[in-house]
Order: sequence, then structure tokens, then C-alpha cells
Amino acid sequence: MSDKQGIVEANLTPLPDRVGVDGLEAKWSDNWEQSGTYKFGGSRNRSSVYSIDTPPPTVSGHLHVGHVFSYTHTDVIARFKRMCGYDVFYPMGWDDNGLPTERRVQNYYGVRVDTSLKYDPSFKPPFEGTEGKKVQAKDQVPISRQNFIELCEKLSVEDEKHFEQLWRSLGLSVDWSQTYHTIGEHPRRVAQKAFLRNLARGEAYQKEAPGLWDVTFQTAVAQAELESREYDGFYHRIAFHFDDGTPLYIETTRPELLPACAALIAHPDDERYQPYFGQKIYSPLFHVEVPIVAHPAAEKDKGAGIAMCCTFGDMTDVQWWRDLKLPTRSIIQRNGRIIMTTPDWITDEAGRQLFETLEGKTTFTARKMVVDALRESGDMEGEPKPTKRMTNFYEKGDKPLEIVTSRQWYLRNGGTDSQLNAELLQRGNELEFHPDFMRVRYQNWVEGLNGDWLVSRQRFFGVPFPLWYPLNADGDPDFQHPITPTEDQLPIDPTNDVPEGFEESQRDQPGGFTAEPDIMDTWATSSLTPQIVTHWSEPGEENEALFKATFPMDLRPQGQDIIRTWLFSTVDRAHLENKCLPWKHAALSGWILDPDHKKMSKSKGNVVVPDEPIQQYGADAVRYWAACARLGLDATYDEGQMKIGRRLAIKLLNATKFALSIGREDENHHVGQAAQAVWNPAQVTVELDRGVLARLAHVITEATKAFESYEHSKALETIESFFWDFCDDYIELAKNRAYGKPDEEGHTPAEADVVSARTTLGLALDAFARLFAPFLPFATEEVWQWMHAGQGSVHKAPWPQAQAYAEAAQGVSADVLAWSGTALAELRKIKSEAKVSMKTPILSVSLAVAPSGVKAVQSSVNDIAQAGRVTGTINITEDTSLEANAGAESGPETEKTSGVTVITSELGEPPAKKARS
Repeated sequence: MSDKQGIVEANLTPLPDRVGVDGLEAKWSDNWEQSGTYKFGGSRNRSSVYSIDTPPPTVSGHLHVGHVFSYTHTDVIARFKRMCGYDVFYPMGWDDNGLPTERRVQNYYGVRVDTSLKYDPSFKPPFEGTEGKKVQAKDQVPISRQNFIELCEKLSVEDEKHFEQLWRSLGLSVDWSQTYHTIGEHPRRVAQKAFLRNLARGEAYQKEAPGLWDVTFQTAVAQAELESREYDGFYHRIAFHFDDGTPLYIETTRPELLPACAALIAHPDDERYQPYFGQKIYSPLFHVEVPIVAHPAAEKDKGAGIAMCCTFGDMTDVQWWRDLKLPTRSIIQRNGRIIMTTPDWITDEAGRQLFETLEGKTTFTARKMVVDALRESGDMEGEPKPTKRMTNFYEKGDKPLEIVTSRQWYLRNGGTDSQLNAELLQRGNELEFHPDFMRVRYQNWVEGLNGDWLVSRQRFFGVPFPLWYPLNADGDPDFQHPITPTEDQLPIDPTNDVPEGFEESQRDQPGGFTAEPDIMDTWATSSLTPQIVTHWSEPGEENEALFKATFPMDLRPQGQDIIRTWLFSTVDRAHLENKCLPWKHAALSGWILDPDHKKMSKSKGNVVVPDEPIQQYGADAVRYWAACARLGLDATYDEGQMKIGRRLAIKLLNATKFALSIGREDENHHVGQAAQAVWNPAQVTVELDRGVLARLAHVITEATKAFESYEHSKALETIESFFWDFCDDYIELAKNRAYGKPDEEGHTPAEADVVSARTTLGLALDAFARLFAPFLPFATEEVWQWMHAGQGSVHKAPWPQAQAYAEAAQGVSADVLAWSGTALAELRKIKSEAKVSMKTPILSVSLAVAPSGVKAVQSSVNDIAQAGRVTGTINITEDTSLEANAGAESGPETEKTSGVTVITSELGEPPAKKARS
């Protein structure tokens, strides 16, 4: 291993006859697991710990290469930090609560929840996997909520086994003893405890209010879960009438909401409607009197410039209703159908009869019926005109959202509190975003919040609110005075557990209690992942010590598309509870695009299952493709790049085997017994070799800076570029000297020069194994064990330090290798152009070299001659004309040159071909 002086004490093993990357995943994954290579060491000093808030993947069937892409970015950072001496706290979670799991369970087992049913401990589902076929709701077997939750937990466990196996095959250096489930006992306790504290501080509250509602999934939807999509519709030009029958036309895409109309609204500066403000007008068909009022949110250039405000068609209606204190006239139920009772604000007999025909109809059917009635009454001018409009959808839904009035729980997030909003914006300024341009997405989201975070959901599989409500003598719940458990009683399920002072027999009875039926939004638990994994507020000295050593955490890696949900909500929870940021750095990955440059997603059917490329190219190759991409930028799924990664891994194996085999071959040319070796930088005496160490020092410095700036792709590019130069140029230049072979004139190199070459090869490949370790964990572990058998894993080895190599370079320029390699390339070019074997001797040659490269070429002339098979003299002439254009960009007036060119040369006879036996 390397010490401060850069001395490497190697323990060399016999080398395999053949090398390859196949099979390395299984070999080293098992070894790492058995030896606890990635296990958190339990450090209790915060400065020595690097903690990662790893994204818990949603357990909903399958991962795709997009997950491989982003999780690899995290892993290369974790590996780098571990090699820098940190005790890396790198847990893995499984996000198994929420809608995706429910949908998968419903389809997999063919069941659905009926809350009226009691738990059946002997229940067996009708299916054990439906092979991807969707079971229609009418065919799903109704079961109790508790039975359904048990099936969710059962299937999640099976999915998680597959996920863990994939992550292991990819080489994630996760501590698998630090895992959690977002529906597990500990996360439920944390989520419920945090909520109770939010409630006690007045940060959590409930209210009856209009909110976005998904009629398919029967649940409220938060602002962060919205997805705006284009939706086909029609503009209907409809006449309202004054008392004298004079019409006033509005245009609407939702005529079915005419019964819910509360006002007509125009902009206060719109001269067309200023004479009408304050007047009353009647709606068509239903003959309900509504006022004409002004509001600045009305759009003068949209449609007729005057709109009906219905409670509720969209969020603008909610704004008008709230600002203008309009009456509530809701007609849409939670199931998306028209209410079953004719509302009392419709007093016109013909209007009431028409509404009765609409009762229980879907909005689509009701719209058609109202349009037909408008045609018959003559209150619609012309025919509906097709239009496309942007409409809010639940991100997981396929129908436009409705706005339904309901009682829901909210958590303050700066949407209604300007001071909290400013504080959360400041938290965004304190957080280190990688890349920094992602910061503006956070800022825009916080500045654009128009309400607090709706955290309740009308689902079944999730963390329940730890609340009950007292019932009065009539059996009505007192929502203003919820009954809460003590923190030491958590976690609880109010539908099964009984509050203190009550008995089960009093459940849902007058004078007794009732449970809060809703569960928390999945983000309400996921927003607490830093507190979950660091054991926040858990009893016991060990948990308290762990929390202090790991929180606030160092890194949150995540996708750019959930800045508004996961990143922001986590910042909000930590700010409210812990009065700090949850982590110092946020690393945002881009998306994976298919070959047509479209985002990969399961819904589009263009995803690639990650097992396939791993099996075909190897994990290191897939990791290489992922690591080549910069944070924050999208990347195309590119198997060509994976092939390059595989080639790189194989080259590392072959180059290391070649270097380690020098001087260890037996008479049969196989690498023999194990051996000890000491590679001391002080033994590097040849200028070319010192130039290699100078370049290595520079590469280490630049790669380290890149890693510390979370620019892993830049680090990889820097390391890889030098590695190929090292293999293509240095090994070719120095290998004859390293072998101790005599030159063309029979001169044997000095022993010190041989040792210098071998030491340089050893030092460089030792460093390359460590430099590539974060990217190619399997190949680097393989070569490391050839060099350091019994000395531990490369992934626990120290990250190379530039200083020792720079000192050993003794001031020699890092450009020596580049100039020497260029000169060798020019000699080979002579033979290539003459179409002769590379083994053909060069009897004499004259080279013109740019002034800046003369010293470098002269210092390496013996190695250049050996590698180029020059039997005579290499004459070197300084040529200033080459300096000006060396490395210049080519153009109409300037031709790029290498800085070295051949003036004259003489080739000898090509070697005779050996006869085949």
C-alpha cells in the first residue's frame, strides 16, 4: 500500500493465463459482502462521516436503466469519499407505500379494498400474479383494508429482493445492513411523530375547502403532483339573459357546470363590460340569477372576455370564489358524477326537471345532454368549436382533475405564509446544487406556491394519521379537537388501535370516538428520509449518537423532475423540525433518452430492463456509460458507449497483467509464483519516467478537484485520457527497457534504468487501479488483488495523493510523454506510408521538432529508438516553424501539426516471414 512518500509495497499473485471481465460481478460481490467492505464503520465523529440520503426506489415491479444511470452517479461519489478516508453512511430504502404499490397489488392479486369488511386472517387471494393482464375492477375480489395491506407488504418484499440483486450486480457500494421501508415500523413512527409535532406547533391543520381531486383514484391531489397536459375540448358560445331578455354571451369549455354558476366575471378595465358590473343576469336552462362582477384575474383577450365562475371548474374559479366571497354551488361528487339531489338554488321548474335528468351522470354525459338542451332552447350560438387547452392531471392519472370540496389535512410550506416562504427561499440559497443552474427550479417552485401542502390521501396502503375524533351525542365527529396518542405509543393505526380513555366497543358510537380514515401522502413520509435513516429522535444512546454523527447529511442525490416534490418537501420538513437544511449538497441527475431522444418511461413503453446490458457488456461497462454523463444533463441510452467501457475495463486488466509479468516469466512464458515488490518513487531516475509521474500528479490533482465539485464525468474523462496515452505511448516506449533487452546495437540498459521503468509501471498501474475504482469497481478489484493480495480491497485503499508523484518527478515536465509519443508516432508513420511491417528497421532518420519539444524528445531518444526499431542515429533539428502551429486548430490558412515531423529517413529490409510449421 502507499504511504506518504508514495512507496508501494506490493504482494504479487500468480497471474491468470487469460483475463476478461465476465464473471467478475459474482466473484467480487460475494467477497465484498463477506468481508463487509462497504459496511458503515459506526464513526461517531461528524467530521469523519460522509452520509448519503439515498433515493428509495418505488417498489412497483421493475427498474429500468434510468435508475442505473442516476444511482451510479451516487455510487461513484460514495466510493471516492470512502477512499478519501470517510466512514461512508450509504443506506438503501424501498418506497413501498402509496398508489403505485396499491395499483400493482390490485392487478397482481385481483383484489380491491372494501372498508366495510373485517379482517380475515385466513384470506387467500384469487391470483398469485396475473402475468401482466389487468383485472377489471368488477372482477376484483373485495377484501378488508388490513388484508390488502398484508398483500402490499408481501409483494413489496418479493420486488425488493429483485431490486437488491440488481443493485448488487451493478456494484453499488451500499451498506445492506442499513435498509428501511417507507411503510415499516420505524418510518411510520418517524412520520407520525413529525406530524404530531407539526400539529402541536400549528404547522399542520385541517380544513374543508375546494381542492384538486382525481376521480379515478378517488383521492385529493397536491399542487406538486400536478401535470399540465394538452386536452381536446370545445368552445361553446352561450347566452345569459337580462330581465328584458337581452342576451350576453360567454364562451366556455364546460357547459355541464352551468348549474354551478355563481357569477359572471370580467376584467375591471374591460370597457365592454364596465356598464354591466353590479347588475344581475340569469343563466340559460336553469334560470338562476347571478351577479356580473369585476376581477383582475379575468382575461380580456380570452374567449368573449367575460367568463362564468362555477364552483368549481378550475383553480381560477377557486380564486374568484374566495376573493369575491361567492356562494358555493358544487355539483360534482368525488366519483366524478353529478350529485344525486337537485340543488335548492335552482328554483325554476324547467331547470329542476332538466337537472333531475343529469343526476348521477358522468361529466362527459352531462356535457352532451346540456349542449343538446342549449341547442333546443336556442341559447347556444352556432356549433361548438374544437380547441386544445392545457388541463391539470394527476401525474399518475389519465383523466382531468375535478375540484371537489372536502375536509383535508395541510402542512405549511410557505404557500400561505410569506415569512415561511422567504425562509425556505433562503434555505435554497444555502444549499449547494449540482449543477448550480438547478437552483432556479427550486426558487421558481417556492415563489410560485399558491397554497399549503395537502398531505392527506384517501387511499389504503400508507402511513395513517395518528388521530381519532370524539363523537358527540348525535354521533357527529368533533374535527376541531382530535385525540392524539403520546409519542411513546407510536406507531399506531387508528382504525385498529383505541385511544386512551376509550374502549373498542365505543368505536363509531355516539359519545365514543372514530378514527381518521385518511393516510398521509407518500411524500409526507419520503420527505423525512434524512430523519428516518439517521434515527432522528429514536430512544437510546446509540441512536442519538448516530443522529449526531450523520445529520444534517452530506448528499441528497435525486432526479431533476422531483425537485418540487421530494427535494422541496424534505427541506420544508427539516426547516420546521430541525431548524436547518437536511443536507449540504443536492446532486440532480438528468433523464435517460431513447435512441430517438425521447425520455424513457414505463408509460411510453421505451424502457430498457437493466439486467440485459449488464449481462451483455458487464456492470463496469454499464457504469462507464452512466458515469460519462454530467449531472443535470440528459443522456442517450448508448450501447456503443458501453462497448467502450468494456474495452477500457479489459485494457486495464491486460495492461496490468503485462506490467506485472515483466521479470516474472518462467521458461514456458507463463507468470510464475507469487512475489513481493517495492515500488519506490525515488528509484524513478529516467526523464521519460519522471515525466509520466509528473503527468500522473497533474491527473490526480484535476480528478480530485472534479470529484470534490461533484463533476464525476470530468474526473473520468481526465483519468481515462491519460490512461490511454499511458498504454499507447508509455508502455510501448518503455517496455524494452523494462525487460532489460539490449538495443539494436546490442547495448543493454543500465540496471537503474530498468528499475526506473518497472517502478514507473508499478506506481502508475497501482494509481490507475485506485483512480478507476469508483467507476469500474469489479475490474479494479481484480487487478488490485494481483498487486496487493491479502492487503484489503481497493475500495478501502487511500485515494492517490499527487504530492508524492510530483516530488518524484523532480521538476520534469508533464509533456515529456506527449512529445515522446508523438515522435514515436512519426517513426511508425514512415513504415505505414511505405506499407511495410512495423518490425522493419529504420537505418537512419532526421526529425524536425518544435523548440518546446526538443528537450523532451532528446531525453527519451533511446526509448524512442528502441520502440521504433531505429538501428542508426536519430538526428533532431529544432524547427521554429513547427512551434507556431503545434496543436493549432486547422483552418483555411493554418494547418494543425504535431510539432514533430520527419525530414529524411532510410528504411532497412523488412524481416523475413517465418515459415509455418
